[in-house]
Amino acid sequence: MSPIVIAIDGTSASGKSTNAKLVSKSLGYTYVDTGAMYRTLAWYCLKEKIDIHDPKKVGAACRKWKTTLACVEAQVRLLVDGYYPTKEIRTAETSAAVPHIAAVPKVRDWMKQQQRSCTQFGNLVMEGRDIGSVVFPETDFKFYLDATLAERERRRLAEGVDENLAERDHRDSQRATAPLMIPLGAIVINNSGLTAEETTRQIVTQIRQRLPTSRA
Repeated sequence: MSPIVIAIDGTSASGKSTNAKLVSKSLGYTYVDTGAMYRTLAWYCLKEKIDIHDPKKVGAACRKWKTTLACVEAQVRLLVDGYYPTKEIRTAETSAAVPHIAAVPKVRDWMKQQQRSCTQFGNLVMEGRDIGSVVFPETDFKFYLDATLAERERRRLAEGVDENLAERDHRDSQRATAPLMIPLGAIVINNSGLTAEETTRQIVTQIRQRLPTSRA
């Protein structure tokens, strides 16, 4: 029996990470943060002084770096030479580099292969920006989270992050390769006035209604 994949896509600060973690915990599935994978490559490029504005050099990095996938405490991690840069991938410098490396077609192709291979760890809750549209378009469980720009900016500021989300939305949606979009067949949830728990409850309810009785 093939592993079940729950795809949770959405805009920046729409609650993808928080809800994906809660959903995975509720269902007992493995959690996959694809954004962390892109952040890991961004960190690697900065560490190795690879020009993040040079698509060829960034694409070549994917062929050269030594990575492995590991499941630690029900969460998939992309290790570099056996190391997971937990803190390093969350710095402002790394965050600023991510959009540049994420726009490289060869990077997205490489990431897609890695992300699809995560099914080796069983049933997944995978969050990102192209999971239901590109990585697992065949899954029956697609969700797209969104919230008003004002609400998302409020959330970012509460995290201590000052980010131009309108610009990020435009960049993500206009990207030539795997642009941010609502996947075909996805359930759209605007969680502007909802708590994370309320959003998760909606997602889990929808999933349980669709799961075969033997797997619900």
